[in-house]
Amino acid sequence: MIDFYTAATPNGYKVAIMLEECGLEYTPHFIDMAAQEQKSPEFLKINPNGRIPAIVDDGFPVFESGAILIWLAEKTGKFLPTDAKGRSTVIQWVMWQMGGLGPMMGQLNVFKRYFPEHIPAAIDRYERESYRLFGVMDGRLAASPYLGGDAYSIADIACWPWVRAYEWPGLTLDNHPHLKAWADKVGEREAVKRGVQVPPRPEMTDEAKKEFVERAQQILA
Repeated sequence: MIDFYTAATPNGYKVAIMLEECGLEYTPHFIDMAAQEQKSPEFLKINPNGRIPAIVDDGFPVFESGAILIWLAEKTGKFLPTDAKGRSTVIQWVMWQMGGLGPMMGQLNVFKRYFPEHIPAAIDRYERESYRLFGVMDGRLAASPYLGGDAYSIADIACWPWVRAYEWPGLTLDNHPHLKAWADKVGEREAVKRGVQVPPRPEMTDEAKKEFVERAQQILA
């Protein structure tokens, strides 16, 4: 059994989708980030960086969403090619998402929706970079049905939740037809539909918080 620690973010949805795609049994634990549960001593034993998502697989903790995708792909033999070049291509796109698409769209969200001051230069910078990255994906998908090549892979799972959220910071896919077609296609997968239905509870009760602490202590004992 896999314990899955998550919240309703693109990075959390990546892992939820992968767990569903692989048909793995898992128990979701919903982390209340507003209450800083990700900074609790119990959670920091699972992920010392204090971020979601994270999993504990048979007592072994894995953090960082890209690392979790690779771990689950290798565990199940799914969504990651076994030949060296195919594997490298897929992992390159996973790393591309981790280093580019996620951070740039994340910063755009911060400055456009959450930051107390309106800073046009920062908003323009992250908006332009997000669109540039959309263009990179659109070009790749003009030549290939999926980001990693001919087959659906963890590269698509890594990127799709971020593209899905394009409207939140006020972006559009109107000028990226190949990206939009890919996003629609991936979004029709049944496992993807199930994965994005794993949001956090609106409130975590005292009983649920106690259960979270006790479960973490058992896992890490």
